[in-house]
Amino acid sequence: MYGIHDLTLFIVSGLLLNIMPGPDSLLIMARSATQGWRAGCAAALGIGAGTMVHVTAAAVGISALLAASSAAFNAVKWIGAAYIIWMGIGLLRAKLQADPVSPAPAAAVETAPAAAPYRRIFAQGFLTNVLNPKVALFFLAFVPQFISADSPNKAAAFFILGCIFNFNGMLWCNGLALFTAFASARLKVKPLVALWLNRITGGLFLALGARLALSEQH
Repeated sequence: MYGIHDLTLFIVSGLLLNIMPGPDSLLIMARSATQGWRAGCAAALGIGAGTMVHVTAAAVGISALLAASSAAFNAVKWIGAAYIIWMGIGLLRAKLQADPVSPAPAAAVETAPAAAPYRRIFAQGFLTNVLNPKVALFFLAFVPQFISADSPNKAAAFFILGCIFNFNGMLWCNGLALFTAFASARLKVKPLVALWLNRITGGLFLALGARLALSEQH
């Protein structure tokens, strides 16, 4: 249909690519470990929404313009890198909260870092994904390999494959959120551990933001 071929290979390849660690996975794991599976799923849904922006843009040709224009690529790259670094700094600055209702000494009543609202976590997932120009270039390089040159509607074929890729990605991301939250509950992650998990994730985000900023267009 629409000139799509080797669909099974596309699905398997897409799943393997989604499993590869990156800023999306780090955000999901950090939120699930510190706030539970709902927070991790909120991040995953934001990432899925960002992916759909890339899929739609690539299907209508906007991403091709991004790939062809160094100025546009660099603008999106610097904005994305700045946002990821800003998120990393925020995670590094996380602090333990004191329990206001407990009469115990402050040292004994520290609680986990303040929880972020789900809408903010969704926005973080969305912006982390949509502001990464490498994702747009990935779709332009990967998806067309599974569309025949004589396809009657290449844009429709691209969009269908992109939706399949994103659906499989959402299965993985939400599964990762549930697994991380379950593992954290079983291990009984303490507030201090959650704090350092936030800080470690923040450091990794700083490194990823710097890597994005220094990346070249290919």
